[in-house]
Amino acid sequence: MRIALFITCFNDTLYPQTGRAVVRLLERLGHTVEFPRAQACCGQMHFNTGYRPEALPMARRFAEVFAGYERVVTPSGSCAGMIWEHHRTIAGQYGDAKLRAAVETVAPRVHELSELLVDVLDVTDVGAYFPHRVTYQADGCCGFGGTFALKNPDVSTAMLADKVHCVRSTGAEVLTAGDNSCLMQISGSLNRLRTGIGSMHLAEQTRHHRRRRTISGTTADGLVRLGTPSFPEAARTAVADGRLRANLRGATRTIRGPRPQ
Repeated sequence: MRIALFITCFNDTLYPQTGRAVVRLLERLGHTVEFPRAQACCGQMHFNTGYRPEALPMARRFAEVFAGYERVVTPSGSCAGMIWEHHRTIAGQYGDAKLRAAVETVAPRVHELSELLVDVLDVTDVGAYFPHRVTYQADGCCGFGGTFALKNPDVSTAMLADKVHCVRSTGAEVLTAGDNSCLMQISGSLNRLRTGIGSMHLAEQTRHHRRRRTISGTTADGLVRLGTPSFPEAARTAVADGRLRANLRGATRTIRGPRPQ
């Protein structure tokens, strides 16, 4: 199957190893994976902050860039949800008939990684070996929600505390999820509390090499892989880019500013 990788701007900037893990996994399963270089943000930040018309060009670009693929995979459940649900909303409210038709064609082909594996490819065993106790971030929100954590920090922190309590109660060595934004939020707290619990995207657990390697602040025996760093660790290199810093400043001003009426 010819599959396009939608890496998302978040992963592309802070967690590129996750995208590489997705490619390795799908190629190992016999599929052709392509990375359209014209891809850009899905517009989730704009949509969630109230700038829905401003997200229209992003929905249009996505539909154009990924039009020719059998399936599109993304290692981000939140961005997949944005495309499934809200690209239709944007196209319906602000787009023309051509865009609405394009979105209706492309959106059903977009899948979060675990959904693609299980529901589309009918694969539940990818041949991976991960000899550690793992807990999966699924039930209940971690409190991040992108701009939600900036707009409602107290509520976000309370939700995070509940999630961290649940993670610690499992006795797991590693926290995993299908979205690095959730892992970034939770692992930041786990690291600050010095829990010794690592974090890792689901895609990255599909690697299997036997050596000693650090997993996001903890040490695991019998495994070589690319651990998911916490946000400060991942961002340190990224923010060295002057253009990125300027973009982040602009995005922060937009998020903290008043919503359009």
